[in-house]
Amino acid sequence: MAITAAMVKELRDSTGAGMMDAKKALTENNGDMEAAVDWLRTKGLAKAAKKSGRTAAEGLVAVLVEGGKGVAVEVNSETDFVAKNADFQAMVAGIAKIALTAADYEALLASDMGGKTVQDVVTEKIATIGENMSIRRMASIEGQIVVSYVHNAVVDGMGKIGVLVAMTGGDEAFGKQVAMHIAATNPAALNEEQLDQAIVDKERQVQIDIARESGKPEEVIEKMIIGRMKKFMAEVTLVNQSFVINPDLTVGAAAKEAGAEITGFVRMEVGEGIEKKEENFAEEVAKAAQG
Repeated sequence: MAITAAMVKELRDSTGAGMMDAKKALTENNGDMEAAVDWLRTKGLAKAAKKSGRTAAEGLVAVLVEGGKGVAVEVNSETDFVAKNADFQAMVAGIAKIALTAADYEALLASDMGGKTVQDVVTEKIATIGENMSIRRMASIEGQIVVSYVHNAVVDGMGKIGVLVAMTGGDEAFGKQVAMHIAATNPAALNEEQLDQAIVDKERQVQIDIARESGKPEEVIEKMIIGRMKKFMAEVTLVNQSFVINPDLTVGAAAKEAGAEITGFVRMEVGEGIEKKEENFAEEVAKAAQG
């Protein structure tokens, strides 16, 4: 597979590796970006422990809670100008309200919104505003207590990062603190049991490869892996993370002190995993002016 300059740049941006190292990693792994990241980590050439996905799409995440149910919806637009448009925000708020009673994403698109389907409303808004947009995803959560939080909200209940936390026991004040923590740390799962086994297996193999590069005996490597995987779990699982409000406690320990059990969470960030051509501000203004 031909290795392009764009591929090398993407790998450098996500790992901090040098140009030649990035190119070699891609060449060694036949252009496979994830495998190249792991190769760089194994060789100690990646400065970032985890691959960073660049937020590329614009739009808003809306969160809404009624009773013991909360919902989060991401609606994308091409530019941030549209995300700040009052008509767009009103549409997103309406979609979030409908999502509270929708069974899933497909049901949401087909739901009634003022005599039209939600999908048709979005399609008509594209014609009105003159920019492509889409409902990318929705997620819901239920619990005895459900708390929402929006980081840097542009209007009430909408912004770039939306979080929902479900708990048994505790109170909304503590739930809000946990939601803020989740917004900041982006845990991969609630606990070890809910963490995708594929993620665990991949990290274990990367750590084994790194340890073997050191030339240490297998029995020493086994002990090293136990410690490194414990540290990994403390970084990616919510209940094992150091609580940002009180770093002396894990989130799980803080919940216990608050008389709460965290039963689930949703964290949704605009544009996660979507790659988009970068434009400078002048180009973005020109594009918006052209319609």
